[in-house]
Amino acid sequence: MQETLNVVVGQSPAELTGPSERLDWLDNAVASIGGRPADLIVLPELFLTGYNVGDRIDEWAQSRDGNAFRRIADIAQKNSIAIHFGYAERDGQQLFNSAACVDITGTVIGTHRKLLLPPGFEANHFAAGRECTTFTIGAFTNATLICYDAEFPETFRHLAAADLVLVPTALAAQWGVVANRVIPARAFENGIFVCYANHAGHENGIDYLGGSCVVAPDGKDLARAGGSEQLLFASLDKSRVKAARDRLPYHRDLQKLPWIAAG
Repeated sequence: MQETLNVVVGQSPAELTGPSERLDWLDNAVASIGGRPADLIVLPELFLTGYNVGDRIDEWAQSRDGNAFRRIADIAQKNSIAIHFGYAERDGQQLFNSAACVDITGTVIGTHRKLLLPPGFEANHFAAGRECTTFTIGAFTNATLICYDAEFPETFRHLAAADLVLVPTALAAQWGVVANRVIPARAFENGIFVCYANHAGHENGIDYLGGSCVVAPDGKDLARAGGSEQLLFASLDKSRVKAARDRLPYHRDLQKLPWIAAG
């Protein structure tokens, strides 16, 4: 089984309006990859709708069998690439800030509902998710955390079985410490790859940082974006996860702390 995973992080322009424009952008972005190796593209939080869109979030929300999913499945199949994207999920009367991964056959292989909702827009519109799950692409076990979820050490610790955590985000410019310091720390302290996918530009009063990145299990950047629209490319070697965890066995040694060992 292939022990490498070629990832692309799509730092998409925030000013795109609604699912149709955003899916057009995705179609063109994936086509522009050309002959470069690419197994997976990772897109920002609420990619399909935009983040700061107020009540239009309800209009643009999608069920898992909606039109947007069918188009994403078509793009994935046409280009032989898995697509991981944020969207507003409609489930009955509830909305969730969700992410899904569609594989190269067009099948949904992974889903996540944001666990922790900051006060304001998100808390006013979404219900909170209740669990983390994993899914596989090639030899890699993958998991998803959405934006604020990833700022808690406990959520990464819960995903100790994963090789790669995908983090769609909508990080505003004033929170650069998260992209520049917190995310590399999460990768380092867990010996795990992290793909962090943010928006670029301006949206209805929010200036986004950009700063999307791919971070290795030793906490070092494999790729990092500036503030504008960009595709980041990185090749992940799974052996680096084991090497990082063997060198710094934080997960094992954590269990030796008296208050944890005592249960």
